[in-house]
Amino acid sequence: MMWQDLVFMLGSGLSIVFLAPTLRDSSARVPLGTSLPSMGIGFVYATTFFTLGMTFSAMGAFAAGTMWSLIALFRSPQGVSMKLLARENLALFVSDLQYWLARRRSDGSHAEQYVSIDTVQPRGQSDRP
Repeated sequence: MMWQDLVFMLGSGLSIVFLAPTLRDSSARVPLGTSLPSMGIGFVYATTFFTLGMTFSAMGAFAAGTMWSLIALFRSPQGVSMKLLARENLALFVSDLQYWLARRRSDGSHAEQYVSIDTVQPRGQSDRP
C-alpha cells in the first residue's frame, strides 16, 4: 500500500464523519446544488483512484459519494424525492436550457436588458411639460 492511498482514504473517512450529523439531523436541508455535484465528484474520484490501483482511496471516495447521495435523497429541501427526473422538472430544465442557448447565440448586447441611470427620472418628476 502506498502512503498516499492511506492519506486519501483517511481524508474520505473524515468527510464521512463530518457528513454523518447532517444525515442524522431530520431538520437539515442541503440544496441539491451542493449535494449532487459533491456526490458526482466522489464517484469520479472513486473511479479515478480505482484505475490508479489505489483501492482504499477508491473505497473511501465511493463511501463519501454514497453519503452525499443519501444527503441529496433525504436532506434536500424537497424531502425524500425521486422527482429529479419527473416530466415537469425535465421540461422546465429543457426550457431553461433553450433560453440560455438562445441568449448565448444572440448578437445583442447583454447591457440592453438593464436600465441606464441616465433614463431614470427622480420621483415626482416627469419629462412632460
